[in-house]
Amino acid sequence: MQLIPVSRPAHRAPWHHLMTAVSAVALVASGLVVGSSSASAAPPGGATATEPAADPAAGSGWRVPGPPGSGLDGVLHLDDAGQVSLDVVADGATVLSATRLGLRGSDGDLTTGLALVDRADRRVAESYRTATGKTRQRSYDHRESVFTFAGADGERFDIAVRVARDGVAYRYLLDGPGEHRVDDESGAWEPAADGPAWMQQGYAVNYEAEWGTTTAADGHGAAEVGYPVLFGQGDRYALVTESDVRGQWSGTHLAHEPGTLRYEVELFEGAPVTADGAVASPWRVAVVGDLPGVVASTLVDDLAAPAELDPRADWIRPGRSSWSWLTDPGSPRDEARQRDFVDLAARNGWEYVLLDEGWDASWVPRTVRYAHTRGVDVIVWFHNRDLRTQEQRDEWLPRLAAWGVSGLKVDFMDSDSQEVHGWYEDVARDTARHRLMLNFHGSALPTGLQRTWPHVMTYESVRGMENGVRPERNVVVPFTRNVVGSMDFTPVVFSRDNEKTSRAQQAAMSVVYESGWQHMSDRPEGYADEPAAAPFLQEVPASWDEVRLLGGTPGQDVVLARRSGDRWFVGGMRAGSGEPLRLPLAGLVRGRATVDLLTDDGADGSATVHSTVRAGAGETLAVPTADNGGFLAVVCAAPRGGTCLDGAEAWPEVALDVEPAEADVDPGGTVEVRASFTVADRDVTRVRLTPDLPEGWVADHGAVTVPRLSAGRTAHATWQVRVPGDGPTGTVELPVEVGYRAGRTTYEAASQATLWVTPPPVTGDAYVSDLEWVDESNGWGPVERDRSVGEAAGGDGNPLRIAGVTYDKGLGMHASGHVTAWLGGTCTALSAVVGIDDEVLDKPGDTGVGSVRFEVYGDGVLLASTPVLSNDDGGVPLEVDVTGVRRLRLVADEGGDGKNFDHADWADARVTCGP
Repeated sequence: MQLIPVSRPAHRAPWHHLMTAVSAVALVASGLVVGSSSASAAPPGGATATEPAADPAAGSGWRVPGPPGSGLDGVLHLDDAGQVSLDVVADGATVLSATRLGLRGSDGDLTTGLALVDRADRRVAESYRTATGKTRQRSYDHRESVFTFAGADGERFDIAVRVARDGVAYRYLLDGPGEHRVDDESGAWEPAADGPAWMQQGYAVNYEAEWGTTTAADGHGAAEVGYPVLFGQGDRYALVTESDVRGQWSGTHLAHEPGTLRYEVELFEGAPVTADGAVASPWRVAVVGDLPGVVASTLVDDLAAPAELDPRADWIRPGRSSWSWLTDPGSPRDEARQRDFVDLAARNGWEYVLLDEGWDASWVPRTVRYAHTRGVDVIVWFHNRDLRTQEQRDEWLPRLAAWGVSGLKVDFMDSDSQEVHGWYEDVARDTARHRLMLNFHGSALPTGLQRTWPHVMTYESVRGMENGVRPERNVVVPFTRNVVGSMDFTPVVFSRDNEKTSRAQQAAMSVVYESGWQHMSDRPEGYADEPAAAPFLQEVPASWDEVRLLGGTPGQDVVLARRSGDRWFVGGMRAGSGEPLRLPLAGLVRGRATVDLLTDDGADGSATVHSTVRAGAGETLAVPTADNGGFLAVVCAAPRGGTCLDGAEAWPEVALDVEPAEADVDPGGTVEVRASFTVADRDVTRVRLTPDLPEGWVADHGAVTVPRLSAGRTAHATWQVRVPGDGPTGTVELPVEVGYRAGRTTYEAASQATLWVTPPPVTGDAYVSDLEWVDESNGWGPVERDRSVGEAAGGDGNPLRIAGVTYDKGLGMHASGHVTAWLGGTCTALSAVVGIDDEVLDKPGDTGVGSVRFEVYGDGVLLASTPVLSNDDGGVPLEVDVTGVRRLRLVADEGGDGKNFDHADWADARVTCGP
């Protein structure tokens, strides 16, 4: 369908160009219907421009009608002082207003003395797909009016108003070449009357402030409030937030004086925002309707920029993930323990495992291969500082893709600045080029970027399970935070905080909380203790076709249903105690229904019970709960084999052993690589075992094929592999990859031999910081050479300093950390001064001291160990006999009181070696 452009005065051409760039091209591609109209009349106050006539139906204002049948209108007003306001009107009654709209900055004071000089109207309708969210297939029908205002000195700007079936939004448009600087965004949201409200108890840049119930006037007594805010206005609700923040503006939040109803929009830290050329602010959004309408709204995404890539791309895959950090925080540093979480994901049919902070580059590729053998993909954690620059991203992203990693969890942005919002888009664009998905933690609020970049799976921006459990919060966020975008609450923890929530409520979170990546956050032992929950957790999807709020009151209880295919998954949760939660089946299935229920076991909710019931499609089930309890249900049409649960798809039980697991090999030498492959539970065909040789390495033959391999039988392959004499030394992984078929499905498996290509032995005296390291790991950031550990980024440490003495050479570690250096057997002595770096005493507000035990190993044997040392012990000399040692391992182990402040220095560490 042809796009009919909005008619604009000639002097507005630059802004018309921006509108085309931002939306019109995408609208044409989507087959939108766009129309225009304008009217004019003499403006008030004797202005020389012509002004559109007021709408008699809107009283003294200009009405922007919503789609037919919506009952919503936006009514723009201009008072005698030339100040603009916008009323959100539902069925003739004002629900809330946006008052004193305008901007101040390099374009002048555009908040008062304004005159309306033009209006252009259009309809904007679209259908689009997403990869995540409440439903993958979306459509909307908006009415938009763009009002042009002139300031007292002739400056001009636009206010665009959109009215949808589920809300009203406005944004500012600045036109013309050169830089536009906005020093202050005026405007405030004011509910029509005081009433209940649900909001955070303040504003935190990572949106992790506590949630609770208050009133609009009280606002928890906080001077600042983060989005979103839900106001109750009788039987209608208004949720206030923002959409389409993409680096053209900073994020904003609300300022509130307790006792008033006025919530002012404020730029982040009051800092100006700047843009070259025409610019559109983010949308200021009010989602309006009854509670089911608010919860189901997609308005934030509808207002966002269209997708930059196809959400149906085969590498964009929502899913469930195991995650170890919450209940086993030391495990991300332990390769073997991470395999337990891979196995947990494989047993449950979950798509991913997340390797959180502490993973080591030396073993991530091995873990990826092991996970792929088990049918599991891998996500890795990153501090944003390691991806802040283009150079960092160009270094890391191709490496991660080459390892076979599927996506990143990026953490600790902790800012709403314009710069950081621009960085979100940069990271999204760069990860898309490498087919890597994203999860933003320590992040700003989602504002529609998941539509624009559909490989963004989820955001944290919530006070989730990492901050413990609060029952009221649990049943506020489904009506507030999760309305605006995917929410990584990291739920379903059976082994922690069970005195506050029942286990059935924990399971229900997997449905009530939508997240494109749903991180199941207990350890394997925690899930093993709750076998009744396993069939449900194996089948709860992470992508949905429909959402319905079946009942609930914010802060008290919620019953929410999500559809995937022909099944409905329903989560029920309550705060405190009460009557049984009600599960209405009407509209979910036709005819008789089968309902699988996971419910609380008794009054304490310390376990779950699985039952299956049959009911009529119009019946309502009453589900008793424990205090702070809940339920999880799967509803389908009967009959369905007696249950709605199909069971997790079993991945083949595979064993792939590659030998030698570890070995030293000299340049120019030969190593025998042996592989054994077994599928325990089924016959397979077309088995092909292939060594993946590094450049310059040569095997005596190529792939080994086996046409058919019976269950339990083993295929063997052996290769003689020659190492180049002039190639790189150090750690080299030699993978063996296996492809095979079971039925019509092709599978893969991989494992590896880890080889150490020996460098020349160390000669003379040498500092350990100058040697080649076999491997390293660290409790915070990387191990630093000749600097203290500093913070999380590489190279950010200080000069090594222990008890006031500064050292030029040495290692900066953070417990628990280690370095393995290659000596080659020619050295006799190691000397160092060990202790806690003074930098932990220099941080403002920090009062703790470090506590570290220093250990020295030679070829796996403990050679020396100190007591636990603190800052009070100063520098302790260390002399160790390392005669004949090939691999020297230096370990900094935390002293038993946690790793905080454990900045361990190996100052002046050097070895004495022969010729």
